Amino acid sequence: MTQWTSTVGAAQLARQLQAQQPRPTGPAGRKPPAYRALADGVRLLVLEGRVPVAARLPAERELALALSVSRTTVAAAYEALRAEGFLESRRGAGSWTAVPAGNPLPARGLEPLPPESLGSMIDLGCASLPAPEPWLTRAFQGAVEELPPYAHTHGDYPAGLPALRQTIADRYTALGIPTMPEQIMVTTGAMGAIDAICHLFAGRGERIAVESPSYANILQLMRETGARLVPVAMEEGIGGWDMNRWRQALRDSAPRLAYVVADFHNPTGALADEQQRRDLVDAARSAGTVLVVDETMTELRLDPDTTMPRRVCAFDPAGSTVLTVGSASKAFWAGMRIGWVRAAPDVIRSLVSARAYADMGTPVLEQLAVNWLMGTGGWEQAVEIRRDQARQNRDELVAAVRRELPEWEFAVPSGGLTLWVRTGGLSGSRLAVAGERVGVRVPSGPRFGVDGAFEGYVRLPFTVGGPVAEEAAVRLAAAVELVRSGAGAGVDAPRSFVA
Repeated sequence: MTQWTSTVGAAQLARQLQAQQPRPTGPAGRKPPAYRALADGVRLLVLEGRVPVAARLPAERELALALSVSRTTVAAAYEALRAEGFLESRRGAGSWTAVPAGNPLPARGLEPLPPESLGSMIDLGCASLPAPEPWLTRAFQGAVEELPPYAHTHGDYPAGLPALRQTIADRYTALGIPTMPEQIMVTTGAMGAIDAICHLFAGRGERIAVESPSYANILQLMRETGARLVPVAMEEGIGGWDMNRWRQALRDSAPRLAYVVADFHNPTGALADEQQRRDLVDAARSAGTVLVVDETMTELRLDPDTTMPRRVCAFDPAGSTVLTVGSASKAFWAGMRIGWVRAAPDVIRSLVSARAYADMGTPVLEQLAVNWLMGTGGWEQAVEIRRDQARQNRDELVAAVRRELPEWEFAVPSGGLTLWVRTGGLSGSRLAVAGERVGVRVPSGPRFGVDGAFEGYVRLPFTVGGPVAEEAAVRLAAAVELVRSGAGAGVDAPRSFVA
């Protein structure tokens, strides 16, 4: 059975290799042999996620022509990559990228630490902010006042409270996307929504196309359902989505689902433009792929002059191709575990039927609180508090990191809650280990990739500001010194990222 899930053409790989900065690794800075430089270049592309794991590479002769080198050079480079665990081959099936077996890079999700266990630790692992008061208290006071009629019922609403379904539908309609309450299912957070979708559409062994990088907890959820993840590399910085790659991945892999965060992507902060959204829907429809669009960050536009494109579901208002997932957790408060799915009525009915074997329904009081917020105008005021807080934190964290770690590279996003940082050639996994030793918890890049990509990155959320942001940057700089000195080698890192 073929092991690769996508393909990389010879011309495409040649362009990516030629765009790399020269990285001499020989003694006294001398250039390595041509085959060694080629092998190192391919390895770096894999580790940085710009070439996905399990991507089929071009044949030796094709790549040699594209690079204007001898076939012997390419063959030697491929052999070196195979010996190091970054390439697998089988006669008749070609060669595809891999990461070394037994590589101890983290692949699990991001679990929040209990606040009482943090002590002096600065926690940059979780992209969540405190509740925007007084709106949390007011919402629950309003919910309690509306609770008595519901208390006289059984309290199980597998599709969600009718009033909240109508309110959410009305909000989409107000955006120019006509929506009926029958197109809405209320869930226990966005994670509950995506878990339900994966279990309905993508059984064990099914393929799911995902952005590379993508949100760590969702990747882990999908792994645990038994899905085969097909990573689609994003453009560097906050450029976003390479539609040629997406069309090719959907065509070659025919995934059952594709998962994207089009609004202030987690972790890169990228914002898909309107043409990318239209093209992605068209490509998914042509491939017969169900497109799951995570809108949990969509309310968090931090720069007022940023123009927001239409929602992705505007290009599929019936909801037959696009399943939209929303949530109150990022825009309002993580403790408010209310999410929703917008889809075609028949999809909603299937999701509701399957829910009987999961959690039966979402807590009534929290649904009433969100409905109160959205119905009174309190939602917009609370979200504005959240934006102001995230904007100030972002600007203060960016200033602190630039001052303490000028060699780190990142693009400042116009919204969302996260900064995606290239760590100047250091191992993100080693930085995470060293960070815990100096009092700062930071997730390494491989948590956001598939099979060990993004070793040279960390994610920094906008959850701290002021003196705490400054101290976090100081501690990260101390972690960098530990890694450079060799004292932070609590986890092995691939050769390309050993300081």
